[in-house]
Amino acid sequence: MARGELRIYLGAAPGVGKTYTMLEEAHRRIERGTDVVVAFVETHGRKHTQAMLADLEIIERRTIEYRGARFTEMDLDAVLDRRPEVAIVDELAHSNVPGSVHAKRWQDVHALLDAGIDVLTTVNVQHLESLNDVVARITGVEQRETVPDAIVRAAEQVELVDMTPEALRRRMAHGNIYRPEKIDAALGNYFRTGNLTALRELALLWLADKVDDQLDKYRADNAIDNTWETRERVVVALTGGPEGDTLIRRASRIAARVKGADLMAVHVTRNDGLAGADPAELARQRVLVESLGGTYHQVVGTDIPQALLDFARGANATQIVLGASSRGRFAQLFATGVGVTTIARSGSIDVHLVTHERARQGRRRGPIPAALSRSRRIAGFLAALLGLPLLTIALKVGPTLPLINDILLFLVAVIGVALIGGLWPALLAAVAGSLLLNWFFTAPIGRFTIAEGQNLLALAIFVIVAIAVSWVVDTAARKTRQAAEAAADAQTLATVAGGVLRGERPLLALLERLRETFGLDSVTLLEKGAVVASVGPAACERPADSDVEVTADGDLMLLLKGHTLQASDRRIVEAFAAQAAVAVKQERLATEAAAAKPLAEADRMRTALLAAVSHDLRTPLASAKASVASLRSSDVQFDDDDRAELLATADESLDRLDRLVANLLDMSRLQAGALGVAAIDVGAEEVVPRALDDIGPDGRLVTVHVPDDLPLLHADPGLLERILVNIVTNALRYSPPGRPPIITGSSHGDTVELRVIDHGPGIPDDRWDDVFLPFQRLGDRDNHTGVGLGLALSRGLTEAMGGTLTPEATPGGGLTMIIALPVRGMT
Repeated sequence: MARGELRIYLGAAPGVGKTYTMLEEAHRRIERGTDVVVAFVETHGRKHTQAMLADLEIIERRTIEYRGARFTEMDLDAVLDRRPEVAIVDELAHSNVPGSVHAKRWQDVHALLDAGIDVLTTVNVQHLESLNDVVARITGVEQRETVPDAIVRAAEQVELVDMTPEALRRRMAHGNIYRPEKIDAALGNYFRTGNLTALRELALLWLADKVDDQLDKYRADNAIDNTWETRERVVVALTGGPEGDTLIRRASRIAARVKGADLMAVHVTRNDGLAGADPAELARQRVLVESLGGTYHQVVGTDIPQALLDFARGANATQIVLGASSRGRFAQLFATGVGVTTIARSGSIDVHLVTHERARQGRRRGPIPAALSRSRRIAGFLAALLGLPLLTIALKVGPTLPLINDILLFLVAVIGVALIGGLWPALLAAVAGSLLLNWFFTAPIGRFTIAEGQNLLALAIFVIVAIAVSWVVDTAARKTRQAAEAAADAQTLATVAGGVLRGERPLLALLERLRETFGLDSVTLLEKGAVVASVGPAACERPADSDVEVTADGDLMLLLKGHTLQASDRRIVEAFAAQAAVAVKQERLATEAAAAKPLAEADRMRTALLAAVSHDLRTPLASAKASVASLRSSDVQFDDDDRAELLATADESLDRLDRLVANLLDMSRLQAGALGVAAIDVGAEEVVPRALDDIGPDGRLVTVHVPDDLPLLHADPGLLERILVNIVTNALRYSPPGRPPIITGSSHGDTVELRVIDHGPGIPDDRWDDVFLPFQRLGDRDNHTGVGLGLALSRGLTEAMGGTLTPEATPGGGLTMIIALPVRGMT
């Protein structure tokens, strides 16, 4: 059975018309004779959307009871039994009520697709997992319902339902999205023009990436190698040299000229695994590329121009940035170089050759390291000096052999010397062997002259072959040693990266790994003479105190103490230094982020406060003003009962306003750490009745079970009363009729617990912490029942008195709030 196809309608914000457009498509398919059913559609009370459901077959929802409340969800089993050709499933990111078949609606959709049913669904860009934090920073609202990007990207079709911010705000103002009482708050917060513009751009960019993936797949499926200039992509080639910074910045400027252009840096590594580039430079240049918004890549190839072009074509690049050749003019006579070859093979890709300080200055090569150790070279010279005379004696004493056999035996001896000592002992053996062959075995014997031309040719061939074999053996030995060193370096760097990534303190982990790797006494990172970090018993406070000093980045310097390092090891240390500089920046950014978090939280609170008070201050003020205005009016004559009712309304509204302002002031004091606490020894049986009296008539409904012999609490009576008023009011709001809240008290060692128990719908365990966030209300984003400060303020006040406020599930359904405070004499 073929799997069903998924079509997603993507929107930038609620109200752009995703569900309406989806239902339009449902009607079109029905007109074409397709069997379509509505598995789940949420109209949100929008009349135009409700009208689109007419004449559509709707599968009845499933009712689920959870914590004493009833919820409706899509009946997955009923849809599977019905087996339509197409199912309409709204709100892909929705979280199902516990007790459903799956935790997430997108999992329900997958079950329908696996059953061969096509699905039409909707999702907003703020619900995409990869954009969740970005949207939260833009709007100040964190979306808790998300869908993995891979689910949306896997859809056969993703259609953007787009609307300009101005048009969407007009729809909001006309009441086509939210109820009238929510419009002002929405327009002043989430639906601000800047927010909508940013969300729209996110949706367009995300969809552009999806389209880009589809284009790449199409090109790969159809073996299309030539570049399609659908988007500017600039590739900069890095060699690991100091000119890389210039190339990266030039490529970044080229990419910045076009909106949405991509910057990619690539380094081509030789496929023999030998080190060719400076790892420290590459590590630093990678950081520079990523800081400019680009990406870093590394590919392997023998033919560098071809490997570079293969990468560029695979990435659908439009431009390549290369550095001008640093090879001298003489060297360029024998080989054209990477730049010229790349230009000749680039085809439709534009290639920029960028000059730099090292252009045409020739390559500065360091001394070529010996292929073999010193002891091996000495052994090779001894073998040449002793072995060749012994071979000569053996051949003179033994039976006479043809000259060609003598030459072959000497050639074997030269190869043996090359294997033992490398190039220079082998060259000595080749020259000495040719002289010995000429003097002892070539006519005329005993003279360095050669009578026959063919013997001269044989000796010449011997010398050439001996030198060539010696060179090959020496080169192979050098390559083997370099490969082993490169493998060891790679293993060291991989170990470093793994250790740093797993560590909680990356900088200290990096320095400790460096100390262990090279057996050092201490490693210190200095910045302008000050110690940034150090590991080991004796930190170096000055460069003069160290054995090795390596510049990390700018003012940062890495000091090593214990012993000096070989030149080959210094390159690895430079890579460590570059990573240490990155780790310092990361730790400082993390510190800055932590310092900015309270400021961001305060800003978020202020934003939420403005949204909340627009309704919560206005409502009691409006009620009080209307009551007072009515009493002052001479147009209507009120009797005593009406006058008393108006006064009571005004009094109740002003009391509500007073509580709201008091909560706001106390929350501000808590945030600023300026709340005064006057703790005394007080009995719970004294505070609880006063709190219930403050609540008013509803407070008399609460059942109280507080023992008279409960130990005295050490608390501020006024603050404790405020805490109880907030918690009990919240419990009364959600308690079902006939089952009022209960307050109990008990002693547990050095604490007293007051429990406020309700039997309402309760809160899922994973959402307990959410109710203590200011301006948050579970399952409700409006503010028609208050600004949501009560529980947040209650926890803050409790903790200010040295206690705790924690939630607990009520057996049989509901929520229990536990106030734990210290008893007398325990503070």
